[in-house]
Amino acid sequence: MSIIKKLILVAFLTTFSNLLNAEEVKKLGKHKDWETYVVSGAAGKVCFAQSVPVLQAPKNNPREARLFISFRPGENISNEISITSGYKYNNKNSITAISGKNKYKFDIVQESFAWMTSDKREKKMIKIMQKGSRIMVTGYNQKGSQTIDHYSLLGFTKAYKATKANCS
Repeated sequence: MSIIKKLILVAFLTTFSNLLNAEEVKKLGKHKDWETYVVSGAAGKVCFAQSVPVLQAPKNNPREARLFISFRPGENISNEISITSGYKYNNKNSITAISGKNKYKFDIVQESFAWMTSDKREKKMIKIMQKGSRIMVTGYNQKGSQTIDHYSLLGFTKAYKATKANCS
């Protein structure tokens, strides 16, 4: 694992362990198919918007999948896109998100989470999400089986703006 991947992993795991030990988790609102939250803890404030899939394939295997957009001002991180499909990813296949003709690859895959390392691509994906109606995430479990999660983008723009405003 490269030094960059290690640093990203440490930052990511630190953030989520801080969420679990947070002093306060507050739901800011619901914006159609998206929810917004702010977490205040010892490590500072974290704001995020999340959504669950409106459709999952295969249908007979429901999973705890989520798509996130996060802001961590104490770490100078904004517009961070991350995904979990509810299982541990394999290292052989790419995790991708597609909206219309636009396709985005998640560069870092660690356990059951994946995220991008390029701020430029994240900002581009956010602009596409603000204009689109749906985004489809394809992942692969440890056995190599493919899953596809369809996320509605209804309410995304309002959720994104509310999240960003609370962590500026």
